[in-house]
Amino acid sequence: MVATVFLFYVFSFVAIASAFMVIAARNPVHSVLFLILAFVNAAGLFMLLGAEFLAMILVVVYVGAVAVLFLFVVMMLDVDFTVLKQGFLQYLPLGATVGAIVLIELILVVGGWTIEPATVTPRAAPIASNITNTAALGRILYTQYVYFFQAAGFILLTAMIGSIVLTLRSRRGVKRQSIDAQNLRDRKVAVQLRKVPSRAGL
Repeated sequence: MVATVFLFYVFSFVAIASAFMVIAARNPVHSVLFLILAFVNAAGLFMLLGAEFLAMILVVVYVGAVAVLFLFVVMMLDVDFTVLKQGFLQYLPLGATVGAIVLIELILVVGGWTIEPATVTPRAAPIASNITNTAALGRILYTQYVYFFQAAGFILLTAMIGSIVLTLRSRRGVKRQSIDAQNLRDRKVAVQLRKVPSRAGL
């Protein structure tokens, strides 16, 4: 019990500190690395709560795919930090105003938050002790929330198709593959055999 409480405070402190460093770090690569650290510690918190499936999904999907994709994109982009610093001062008043509005709303929400245990009623049926966390989550997703799950899938599919369409725009100097031309290629066009003399070099 003591070890669990200690790990909870360690994971929570590191997750909060790394989340703050995501927005405080000046280097975008460091921000992505801190984001990966925040995801890993959030997965540790899920493990402490007994949600091992959510922990593994968080590590595999977000750390192994999304965060690494962000890292590659940031490293491949030629970011001019001088231009970014100049734009920061230009949009500082607007950003400060939006941040102040969000902070006031959070204070109003947290200050007026009250929970009465008598009014809280569980909507889901109790889960049997012999069912794993993964099986229980699958039953809830594919029975009670199946329509919301399918709607989320369609939204993600639409976003994926939109991103593909936006990236397939024709640009000057960028070569694009022609699927029809590739399908019409035969052996005579695709393969060229040359007889190289022995010990002649290139």
